[in-house]
Amino acid sequence: MNIDFEIQEQKIEGIKLINPFYIEDKRGYFMKSFEKDIFKSFGIQTEIYEDFESYSIGGVIRGLHFQTQYPQSKLVRVIKGEIRDVVVDLRKNSKTFGKYMDIVLNEKNHYMLWIPAGFAHGFEVLSENAIMSYKCFGKYRKEYDTGIRWNDKDISVEWITLNPILSEKDMFLMTFDEFVRKYIGL
Repeated sequence: MNIDFEIQEQKIEGIKLINPFYIEDKRGYFMKSFEKDIFKSFGIQTEIYEDFESYSIGGVIRGLHFQTQYPQSKLVRVIKGEIRDVVVDLRKNSKTFGKYMDIVLNEKNHYMLWIPAGFAHGFEVLSENAIMSYKCFGKYRKEYDTGIRWNDKDISVEWITLNPILSEKDMFLMTFDEFVRKYIGL
């Protein structure tokens, strides 16, 4: 069996959209979401450190999260439902520093998004509920876990959800300007 992946570069350097091997028939489906050698051939770090799954109800916005030290890379996909995934470039010397991109991930398109270290990550749930899978490359370190406020005026993500459901933590994350002053020094 030839197990092919399609991996496409996105408008922000380093972000990759992955269309995994997927077949479906009357019995159900089979999907191969990861193969170390294939990912390595596309320049994707392949040492999985942690694997998470989250369940969220419709209208939830999570993020925009990152670690200030020892940043993690992530491979995310939707198992059930539909989300709009958002990444913000926090790499100081990047030509897209402070810019965001978004993409819809759902259980029908099977897309996965590769998010390298140096990005803030978040998503909004567009369906009644959604189950997300995260493969993380690098250890989670609570003491460096933070983020940028979902509705930051400088980043100006155009969220679809008008009255989001947020965690208390996400309501009080720093602004992009605070991040720049504290961690970038611009």
